[in-house]
Amino acid sequence: MTLTPLTSWDVSGARLAVRADLNVPLIHEGLGDTTRIARFAEGMKPLLDQGARIVVLTHLGRPEGELTPHLTTERLKPALEAALQRPVIFNDTCAGPIVERASELLEPGQVLLCENLRFERGEEQNDPMLGAQLAKLGDIYVNDAFSCCHRAHASTTSAVLAAETVAAGPLFMKEMTALESALDEPQYPSVAVIGGGSIAPRLGVLKRLAPKIDTILLGGGLANAFLFARGYSIGRSFVEREYAEDILEISALAMVAGCEIVTPKDFIVASNQRSDVKSYPVPLGGIRANRRILDIGPETVAHYQDILRGARTILWNGPVGTYETPPFNAGTNALAKTVAEHSRAGLCVSVAGGADTMAALNAAGVMKDFTHVSTAGGAFLDWLEGRTLPGLAALERKEHAA
Repeated sequence: MTLTPLTSWDVSGARLAVRADLNVPLIHEGLGDTTRIARFAEGMKPLLDQGARIVVLTHLGRPEGELTPHLTTERLKPALEAALQRPVIFNDTCAGPIVERASELLEPGQVLLCENLRFERGEEQNDPMLGAQLAKLGDIYVNDAFSCCHRAHASTTSAVLAAETVAAGPLFMKEMTALESALDEPQYPSVAVIGGGSIAPRLGVLKRLAPKIDTILLGGGLANAFLFARGYSIGRSFVEREYAEDILEISALAMVAGCEIVTPKDFIVASNQRSDVKSYPVPLGGIRANRRILDIGPETVAHYQDILRGARTILWNGPVGTYETPPFNAGTNALAKTVAEHSRAGLCVSVAGGADTMAALNAAGVMKDFTHVSTAGGAFLDWLEGRTLPGLAALERKEHAA
């Protein structure tokens, strides 16, 4: 990684146009989980204390270029003020002379929150003209939204290329450092916990992890797909049958690389996933045709815990069961608490990412105990797979041109 971190600059009095990711869940009463706002604010507060003038650029929801009142970023203002512990000025535009003038009038330590980037059609079209307008909002254009780097949008790509001076924000650097330590420079033994519902977005991840990780523990729909490909009965469980050949290819790749892919020994099954339904453990090979796998079983939990307790590096993406519905969250919770204890004791580096993963760890009450929990969803998976991230590539290109 050859990026200039913002923290290496003297930002006293400087205007910082900061591309943040404050795309938090919205609920009827206001905002849902505000973790992204809190983490962004944590990196910005020291800069404001130094006298930086910060212009915040973010998207909210999917307005698709339309002015959508309930997706105005003004909804974020109270939470952002609370996290930054200072007033925030709101501007109902994000590009053009009006907001540019507002940015110039900021005093040291002040914050300007701009309207939803995605109200502009040019944002998702990566319009160079919009990018140039965004770049004018700061003396330094800062990307602090690693979670948006897998998208070639005006605010992540064109604005970076148009700006005279660019830098990576504190949260961006924290994400990158954590991911590189877990994947490119892991301490061994290394273990990956890979779950979630769909295998499609994780095929490339598994192919890249196999030569780098000692052991991969599977759960969720991913484990179902591996078991189905190997000829086991999984009843009415969710499975993507069309990926059977890909799974056999990954299994062969792992065998050559010396990576052990571990699948569950037993399961918690039921007729449906309602919390009041009768559920019970069954061994591999004992799943009846009218039953569904909804969690890993107690033997598998114990086996996975033993492996995790011996790991020095742990990478986690995806819950291993239907974590939203008790009691089918038991497996995910048990593994999460084991990793948290191992991390607290200083015995491993633990990095987790993905929206469902973050929600599951938060529900288990252990998110703060992991070494790093990435707020990036698609970007986290693309990074693991080794894909080019347009936002990151734009920053690196700018660095090399300087």
